[in-house]
Amino acid sequence: MSPAPRSVRLILATTAVLLIGYTSHAGDFLEEQLRYPRVRAAKQETDSVLRTYCTARSLHYPPREIFLRAFKREGLLEVWARDIVTGPFVLLTDYPICERSGVPGPKRREGDLQVPEGFYHINIFNPVSDYHLSLGINYPNASDAILSDRKKPGGDIMIHGDCVTIGCIPIRDECIREVYWLAVQVHAAGMERIPVHVFPCRMDKEGMEYLAAAQGEDATLISFWNMLQPGFEYFQRTRELPMITVDSDGSYLVQGR
Repeated sequence: MSPAPRSVRLILATTAVLLIGYTSHAGDFLEEQLRYPRVRAAKQETDSVLRTYCTARSLHYPPREIFLRAFKREGLLEVWARDIVTGPFVLLTDYPICERSGVPGPKRREGDLQVPEGFYHINIFNPVSDYHLSLGINYPNASDAILSDRKKPGGDIMIHGDCVTIGCIPIRDECIREVYWLAVQVHAAGMERIPVHVFPCRMDKEGMEYLAAAQGEDATLISFWNMLQPGFEYFQRTRELPMITVDSDGSYLVQGR
């Protein structure tokens, strides 16, 4: 969650309801987004840059699908893209996370300052954010709803501009303009859910050793990270997204396609 908003939170809630509701009406969604000055500015300032990224990687602009992947330890947000609904993603670009909050480990309650870890998707497009532009992720997801505090799990987790945070993923304003406008176009073209995977670090051999050294005495935490690792490994190996389901105990189940 970002710091206490500087305007009425109702704006965010209303925006979420209105804008996600346009999923089945691509033209309406895009037209609605372009009503907002910040989105129009993002389009004007980033269109040519995003097109250059895609051209350099032999992708159409805008691409058919995108995928966002964040690493807390490395302080990095990656944007992957592809032109078809099956087949490998390619790395389009990445952005530094410009402020950090919390420690390695998932978010489990309101006010714990933690950035969530797990498998999410974008569920909010906010063009009037207190933090320039923001994309909300669906925390708490099905796993979090079971494993986090049942009464106060927290919420309002965003990828946003303005380098401040107490649980979100902030990148610089010029960066969020690129990510936001790309996400708007891809969503408007028919990608209903843009996946967002958030990891404590790159969960390769070195990363898992780091986590074991940092939190090796916390069996619950190690068990949780061992659930996440197959999702990281599958994408690293195939450049395709795994199928993620949630068991009745809140465990992630990762399957190849």
